[in-house]
Amino acid sequence: MKSEILILGSTGSIGYAFAENLISKNIAVTVLVRDVTKANNLFKSNPIVEIIKGDVQDLELLKKISVDKKYIFHGINYPYDKWFGNMDTATMKVIETASLNKAMIIFPGNVYNYGNLSLIKEDSQQNPCTRKGALRVELEKMLYDAAYGGKCEVLNVRLPDFWGPNVLNEGIKPVFMNALNGKALPYMITTDIPHQMVFTKDAAEIMVRLMQKGVEKPYEICNYGGYIHPTIKSFLNQISRLANAPEKITVYPKWLFSVLGIFNPVMKEVKEMTYLFGGTVILDDTKVRKLFPDFRETQLNEAITETLNWFRENS
Repeated sequence: MKSEILILGSTGSIGYAFAENLISKNIAVTVLVRDVTKANNLFKSNPIVEIIKGDVQDLELLKKISVDKKYIFHGINYPYDKWFGNMDTATMKVIETASLNKAMIIFPGNVYNYGNLSLIKEDSQQNPCTRKGALRVELEKMLYDAAYGGKCEVLNVRLPDFWGPNVLNEGIKPVFMNALNGKALPYMITTDIPHQMVFTKDAAEIMVRLMQKGVEKPYEICNYGGYIHPTIKSFLNQISRLANAPEKITVYPKWLFSVLGIFNPVMKEVKEMTYLFGGTVILDDTKVRKLFPDFRETQLNEAITETLNWFRENS
């Protein structure tokens, strides 16, 4: 089965969910990965998944495997301390590759661009308050300029924090692993304010629907926000209950990341992002909900149970 879709970052959180959604619809995909064993374990050697070993920074390889692709999913991510010098060069290479046949780039955006803005709409003014936020603005400008320069189309699907199967970052993995082991669930700054989060399988469904619908202009932004939890404490306690674990939470204060940052470069980068956990940021996703009035999020209990089961089987 011929694939028209190249997925970059397919063994990561969002890329994996995007690939799994397409596979569930019997749509063939090509994935470029550095770790073939990991990819085979995730995709169970599915015949409609073409796995190619390589690195997104290898421009010639990227071009070679993209000659017949109509869509390129840009889910490439690096550890926080490796963002600078990697995220920008990777994005430039994705753009150059997409320009071969004016492919559509599907780009999972985030909220870093907007600083402390509490309500984010598709046309909100970007005003980053961190270095990584400023870099995200630069990446999106590169994509915008490429799209309006006629090189490609870009679909930017902006997401908040996400969780789900194969989400292995240090904010999510310890939550589910601790729940399975009966330990206190870790979180940052405060658990007593509303917090918006998206289940990755729901985000993937929205991204695939938007990709199949096509863009109305060369560069299109669509927000998808998922659940707004009244408090993160209620969400964490629900995870504990479904894992048959005691409802215990450990909250790490902001000063701890300043100390850890002295010794750990990733924690140093995490420190500047703690503002997102001390206040509530909401993505207004009215646009996509009007586009897809039949769409419904996965029931929260079902999503949590599926995620717990994934971590149980893959720990």
